[in-house]
Amino acid sequence: MLKGHWHNITVVNVHAPSEEKSDESKDSFYEELEQVFDHFPKYHMKMLLGDFNAKVGRENIFKPTTGQESLHQDSNDNGVRLVNFATSKIWLLRARCSLTGTFINAPGPPLMTRLTTRLTMY
Repeated sequence: MLKGHWHNITVVNVHAPSEEKSDESKDSFYEELEQVFDHFPKYHMKMLLGDFNAKVGRENIFKPTTGQESLHQDSNDNGVRLVNFATSKIWLLRARCSLTGTFINAPGPPLMTRLTTRLTMY
């Protein structure tokens, strides 16, 4: 928890089951995540970060939660679960993709060595 001047901020880092895992495993993950979040004070700002193994697409039904932009055309099962969780908590999903890395000093174009994706829920 980060103590702020106006609000305290609770930050949770998670790693969701991959797309290939069973539905029971995914259900268990989101049930536990919901229990954890329900124990935090309601007046705290909450940030959920991590690897959700999700592809959140551009489906019209998700746009109130996800906004206009997405890297993917269609959502996978984990993406649908993530959007449903965010919607149940009245959160918005915003994916930010930032490029960082080490560049090799060699002839030709520089080589990017790392791609970082950050998902912010607020």
